[in-house]
Amino acid sequence: MAKTLYLMRHGETLFNVRHKIQGWCDSPLTANGIAQAKLAGQYFRDQGIKFDHAFCSTAERTSDTLELVTANSMPYQRLKGLREWGFGVYEGQDEALNPQPPYGDYFKQFGGETQHEVEERIYGTVLNLMQQPENQTILAVSHGGACHNFLRRAVGSTTKLTHGVRNCTIFKYEFAADHFKLLDVIYPDLLS
Repeated sequence: MAKTLYLMRHGETLFNVRHKIQGWCDSPLTANGIAQAKLAGQYFRDQGIKFDHAFCSTAERTSDTLELVTANSMPYQRLKGLREWGFGVYEGQDEALNPQPPYGDYFKQFGGETQHEVEERIYGTVLNLMQQPENQTILAVSHGGACHNFLRRAVGSTTKLTHGVRNCTIFKYEFAADHFKLLDVIYPDLLS
């Protein structure tokens, strides 16, 4: 029997607005980020989607997003494996300092992670969650880079995203026989 994963990015943060590299450091949700998370929650309620379990990274921006999406109606677990790409000393710096993608191994020399490390960490974490018998329909709130790397690792690098990985983008995956299939990409802020 197929299971369903809803993997989503957190709402807009102060660093997003200020064009700062976040990575493992954190900044609070903006008023717009709060509104985005509430829109995502409304999408799930309108679709009648109920989660068996919910997870997020250890960053406050993801737990705040998850709490808004679920209207604080369920417990959740924070997992380091759902964290954003670690950018080392680049964190907190202006996004203009980023090299052109793909980043590959670039950030490793500055105390960060390689693309391969990010892909394997997020993929392994989500795979483990989906292999648990009690997890039939789950919500996992993560980050833009982590979600994109999961997508690349799970279904291939050829997947094109019409609107990129906006704040509160929701990726709906089917999970069966230890394989993920991307079913939909939902942009709650574009539905209204």
